[in-house]
Amino acid sequence: MNIKNNCTHNCTHGAGSELEKKISAISPDETVLFDTAELLKVFGDSTRIRIIFVLCHGELCVSDIADKLKMTQSAISHQLRVLKQARLVSTRRDGKTIFYSLCDDHVKTIFYHAIEHVME
Repeated sequence: MNIKNNCTHNCTHGAGSELEKKISAISPDETVLFDTAELLKVFGDSTRIRIIFVLCHGELCVSDIADKLKMTQSAISHQLRVLKQARLVSTRRDGKTIFYSLCDDHVKTIFYHAIEHVME
């Protein structure tokens, strides 16, 4: 599989980038491509995107996320479960409170690249 840069503007992920070379060299099999599609589906929900956005600024508990997004804790909990299953968020327990944060910088990078692309 060869990934080509067909962008007509000045992208930071241009042809010849290290990431492009790495992915082109391994030629992902169908399982990897399927799993990638499944991951991107998780980003296809505006509530989950809003949760990722607030978690880009640091860890929060369900009630804080619900307050920031003006949504119910139940709705937030449901979407956090999806994000956790997709390994996009992780948890930390402090007493009875569970705090959520982005799993790693890759999640933030994917999110910021998507925002950058939309804003261009």
